[in-house]
This record gives sequence, C-alpha cells and structure tokens, in this order.
Amino acid sequence: MNFEYSENQQMIAQTVRDFAEKHIRPYVMEWDETQHFPVETLHKLGELGLMGILIPEAYGGAGLSYNEYITALIEIGKVDSALCLSVAAHNSLCTNHIYKFANEEQRKRWIPKLASGQWIGAWGLTEPNTGSDAGRMKCVAHQDGDYWVINGSKNFITHGISGNVAVVIARTGELLDSHGMTAFVVERGTPGFSGGKKENKLGMRCSETAEMIFDNCKVPKENVLGQVGDGFVQAMKILDGGRISIAALSISIAVGAYEAAVKYAKEREQFGKPIADFQAIGFKLADMATEIEAAKLLTFQAADMMMRGEKMTKQSAFAKYYASEVACKVANDAVQILGGYGYIKDFPVEKFYRDAKLCTIGEGTSEIQKLVISREILKGNI
Repeated sequence: MNFEYSENQQMIAQTVRDFAEKHIRPYVMEWDETQHFPVETLHKLGELGLMGILIPEAYGGAGLSYNEYITALIEIGKVDSALCLSVAAHNSLCTNHIYKFANEEQRKRWIPKLASGQWIGAWGLTEPNTGSDAGRMKCVAHQDGDYWVINGSKNFITHGISGNVAVVIARTGELLDSHGMTAFVVERGTPGFSGGKKENKLGMRCSETAEMIFDNCKVPKENVLGQVGDGFVQAMKILDGGRISIAALSISIAVGAYEAAVKYAKEREQFGKPIADFQAIGFKLADMATEIEAAKLLTFQAADMMMRGEKMTKQSAFAKYYASEVACKVANDAVQILGGYGYIKDFPVEKFYRDAKLCTIGEGTSEIQKLVISREILKGNI
C-alpha cells in the first residue's frame, strides 16, 4: 500500500476543507445547541459529489474509491463530527445498500437522487428491544398480493424523520432465522410510514436520530432488495463497510481534538513558557499522534481490502474498534490539556468529547467488534 495521499485525495481534502470553513464551521455550535438538522448543507455537499462518493458516475455519483471517501469524512468530521455522521450514514448504509443489492431498474429509480444529495437516505435495522440481537426483531412484513405490509418500528435511526427514502430490514420468516428477514425500500410519503420521536442526545446533536414507525405500511413487491429472506445477510455485508465509515468518523474526531490541543498547548503559557514545553503535555500529545496514525493505518488497510474484493470482516472490526476507542481517549486527553477551558463550549474539544462516545456504540458496540474479531481469529483467520 502507498500511504501518501493521491492527487485525488489531496484535491478532495482541499475541496472539503474550503467548504467546511465556509459552510460548516460558523454554524457548528448553533446546530449543536438547537439540535438543528442542517439538511440544506447536505444538499450542498451533494452538489460537490460527497453524497454519492462511492457510486459510479453512470448513476450520478462521484465514482471515487474508499480512500477518497475516508479522506472526505476526516475533513468534514474534524470540523463537525455530527454532520460527518450524517454523510457517512447516507453513503455507507442507505445508498450503498441500494446500490449493492438493487436490480438495474431499482438503481435507476433511487440512486441518482441519493447520490446527488437531492434525497437524504435512512437505514433501519435497530429496534427498541433488538440492537445487537437483530435476529429477534419484531418489525414484520407479510405479503398481500403485489404488496408487502410492514408493521413495527425502528429506533436510533439516522434521518428517521427527514430521510426521503429508507432501507428497512423486516422479519418475513421465523424468529432467529438469519434467512427470515428481507430488505425493503420505503419512500417518505408512503401511507403508514412516519417518523416518531427524535432523540435528545449527549453528542452528535445536529445529526437527526429518530424512530421510524410502520403501521400497515403497504410497499410494492418491486421495492424488495434482492431476494426475499436475504435482508439480514445483506445488512451484515453493509455493516462491514459501515464500520470503515465509523472508523473514519472516529479518526476525524481524534484529529480535530488533537489539532485543537496542539494549538492550545503552543499558545497557553504557565510558569513562563508554553505548556507544550512541559514533558507531561508533550508526552500526552505524542501518545495522541501515535494512536491516530495507528487508527488511520487500520482503516486504510480495511478499505484497501474492500476495494480489492477481499473478505475484510475482521479488518473492518479492527479499524472500527480501535479507532472509536482512540477517539474517546484522544478527546479526553484534549480536554485535560485545555483544563478548565476544555470543559466550556467556547473551545471545540468539549464537543469532540461528547461526540466521540457514539463511535463506540453505533454500527456495533466495541464489545460486538471484539466478538467479531475473536470469532474470526478462532476460525483460523489470523
């Protein structure tokens, strides 16, 4: 692997950096305080090609690789990690799921609107009583002629209220049957499909998280993705790629917190010199920088394997687990370096500190990542 940024990555990084300074940074704390979901900013990102980064140009996407995708997420997230979460969920989950498992007619119907940012996507697997234990989901669908009727709810869904279209995994077979779940595409406005409670969160506050409710929601059979019964298997494959997104999001938080800590340590003087000159601070910064680089290497390794079509379940779990834990540690250390100023909202590290925790929970907790890794190891996939 070549670890230097390619020309494309450099161009993407600069483009996103310029966009973030103009259209994101001035509003970060306002969005956070009010939990405003800036859908208009996502539309603007779509105009730059950042809402369909991995989608081929033939379907209105940017046609870029996971390397450019990770680069873009890092640049967005080190300014506002909550907005980065929305970009990641839209790209990796909803849009990617449709692209990978849809037929040609379905792709042409939904992908151009998603890839352009005209439509915002949602993805529904989690339910109030089934997070990691998705096999026990209670959201069910039964066939009624040319339609499927969905009943139940999903929660903790990014864009659960505002998403124009959602990929929904519902049970169509027996409980605990991994081939008893099916993926459906449900458009906003479909009778029986509505948004529910919007969650009031610790962090990632401008990224909308809400319930999706299905009350005798009739979906045409043409909206089934792939084969009936393949929904859970599809979802697990999508989560492999989604873990790379969360790893990139985690890195963005760590980089943002680290850069703020370095800047402060160089400017803040105590006992007649910058606090960066004190070994206790210098060593802490050295640990932060090292851990960020290690997280980047794991993440780009997983991305490289995915682009080459190799099985990367273990590697994506490595990246997601390690990077998310690093995000929490680096954000915590950044708050410590800033001291009292790290605890107030005038400085960015308190927000990174709050936002970081989601990375150890969303798209599979750290404990689930260790379970995935241990199972792969015990299969002999060292």
